[in-house]
Amino acid sequence: MSAYYHSLLHLLFIGVIALFPVVNPIGSALMVNRYFKDLSRPEKKKTVMKITLYAFILCTVTLFAGHWILELFGLTIPVIQVAGGIMICKTGWDFLSGGKPSDQNTGGGNAVISKEDLQEKLFFPITFPITTGAGTMAVLFTLSAHGANDNFSNYLLNTAALMLSVTIICAMVYFLYMNTDTLLKYAGSNGEAIINRIVAFLTFCVGLQIAFTGIKALGPL
Repeated sequence: MSAYYHSLLHLLFIGVIALFPVVNPIGSALMVNRYFKDLSRPEKKKTVMKITLYAFILCTVTLFAGHWILELFGLTIPVIQVAGGIMICKTGWDFLSGGKPSDQNTGGGNAVISKEDLQEKLFFPITFPITTGAGTMAVLFTLSAHGANDNFSNYLLNTAALMLSVTIICAMVYFLYMNTDTLLKYAGSNGEAIINRIVAFLTFCVGLQIAFTGIKALGPL
């Protein structure tokens, strides 16, 4: 029995460590915080709960059915990495440039996001690819293969460990998304602007790195 618990804890640790840097809940929270500016605390809680639920569903579907979905459409992980990396680059660039022109419906030049527009953005781009993107999918594919086992009881144990890893990461996303404004409040308006720009630049770089990894995997440059 102790061997089972050891295997569970080992795969749980691997899952959390592997998912944390690609989900990057701290950086993602700083990135999406501007979407929640005009929300009350109850509205923000409801919105963040939806994002967390979407992220959990996306991770679960990827973990269990991602392989067959890719086969159905004839896709490979490197192609997902390239496409997802490009999408993340675009998101980072939009934040660096202060939002898309279509979002700038005031004369001040700052992007204004209405509550109606926010509901349309909850899945794309907030959940995918900002919160859970191509890097997350690639890691989940790898973890799924790592947890595969011919023994059914071992498979259930490995699956439980991976699902618990996903749950822990989603709980981190919920907590940090709910409380990022507290951190930014202490940073001040200038500090918030600086942090947002740095995070936007790093997001652009992460997208570029994911896309470059996919390109390298597709074949020699």
